[in-house]
Amino acid sequence: MKILALDSSGMVASVAVAEDDTLLAEYTVNYKKTHSQTLLPMLDEITKMTELDLNTVDAIAVAAGPGSFTGLRIGSATAKGLGLALKKPLVPVPTTEALAYNLYDARGIICPIMDARRSQVYTGLYRFEDHKLVTIKKQWAGAAADLLDELNEMGENVTFLGDGVSVYKGKIEAALKVPFSFAPAHVNRQRASAVAALGMEYVKAGKVLSAAEHRPDYLRVSQAERERAKKELLLGDTSKKQEENV
Repeated sequence: MKILALDSSGMVASVAVAEDDTLLAEYTVNYKKTHSQTLLPMLDEITKMTELDLNTVDAIAVAAGPGSFTGLRIGSATAKGLGLALKKPLVPVPTTEALAYNLYDARGIICPIMDARRSQVYTGLYRFEDHKLVTIKKQWAGAAADLLDELNEMGENVTFLGDGVSVYKGKIEAALKVPFSFAPAHVNRQRASAVAALGMEYVKAGKVLSAAEHRPDYLRVSQAERERAKKELLLGDTSKKQEENV
């Protein structure tokens, strides 16, 4: 099985190609450029370096969210475009699951955290059992303080990774009462190789979609949508008051 994988759910842009148990190529960049500038050139470079005919891939795996709204849209549009053009199925992989898969066979609880702003994080809770990733709690968006309270109640060793670590490290160190650690630099951010490896497991389990069916999983509405809803609510209240005064 040959999988092309894309991850642009956070600050990192990453593209990988894996065939069975072999990672053929991975290109990851985390440096001051937008995904619209990097993702397709990275894909083009990988196909050239590995002499890859994209028609030979069996499926396209993509980090499906949560994460950056813009990044998810770019990754989703790229994956959908490739899927439609190549007539290949898409494999949507939850972002936090792929992050957790970076720490294959780690002991204890694996807790990916992504900064969701406003003192909130995108997160999920995982562990490995018999060399399989097991979901303790599916990914969700919530207050960082609530997550730390929950981890204290669980009373187990925790390993953190993700871009939220740099934002909330001080709070974690101050609030957590259980043993914890932070993943090192080479595995603490999104990697398309993890999306590819987990994507293969998804394909075997039949968790695939057509390109037309795929939608990113944002977990919550964007700030623009929240502001629009708030404005509509205010306009609605104003109109109601005007009607009552007539």
